[in-house]
Formats: sequence, C-alpha cells, structure tokens
Amino acid sequence: MSQWVENEDYYYNEEGFFVFTSKAHLERGYCCGRGCLHCPYDYEKVPEPRRSELLDQRKINGYKKK
Repeated sequence: MSQWVENEDYYYNEEGFFVFTSKAHLERGYCCGRGCLHCPYDYEKVPEPRRSELLDQRKINGYKKK
C-alpha cells in the first residue's frame, strides 16, 4: 500500500493506538498472526490457544468490520 487513508485504512482508537481496518488487512492479503482487531482472516496464523480466545471474544463482542 503506497499511501494510507485515515478512517479508511486505519484509525486511532480511544487510547490513541493506530489500528488497521479490515480493508487494509485485505489489501495486505494474509493474516500476520498478531491477533489484529479487524483481521478478516479469522486469525488463521495466530497460534492456539490464543486463536480460539480471539474468535470467542469476537463472538461475544460481534465482529466490527471497520
């Protein structure tokens, strides 16, 4: 990605952290394995048991496609 657009490719959360949107993740083309909030790949490269924890949390909170 040559140039990121705020609120389209990323945003800053309430704590001031830089957060990639699902659009940015899709443009990257794969799961990085870090457990990103908006991972559109269902955390496929995150090792267990963390992957299951993240998927369970997503079910509780609802998937926020941003």
